[in-house]
Amino acid sequence: MNIYAGNLSRELTEDELKDAFAAYGAVDSAKIITDKFTGISRGFGFVEMPDESEALNAIGELNGKDLKDRTIIVNKARPRSDQGGGRGGGFGGRGGGGFGNRRY
Repeated sequence: MNIYAGNLSRELTEDELKDAFAAYGAVDSAKIITDKFTGISRGFGFVEMPDESEALNAIGELNGKDLKDRTIIVNKARPRSDQGGGRGGGFGGRGGGGFGNRRY
């Protein structure tokens, strides 16, 4: 099961996140999401636990607990949407439907 962990301390490491969840069962992976330009933690991450009952127990035990002086938020991760990166719009990125250089 994929688990969302939010309100994480910027100093928290992936190993520390993994260890917190490992107290409740097997952990396949722990990933803290970072800013792609600065590399600084964005304050949330994901933990993958193979056993659903252990994962649900970890969620129940860790949600609202303090981890590195922050009260963390833990819940079942929602699946990603298939909307393709957040770009789009009806005008192809050209600024929209203005009137250009028309003279009236």
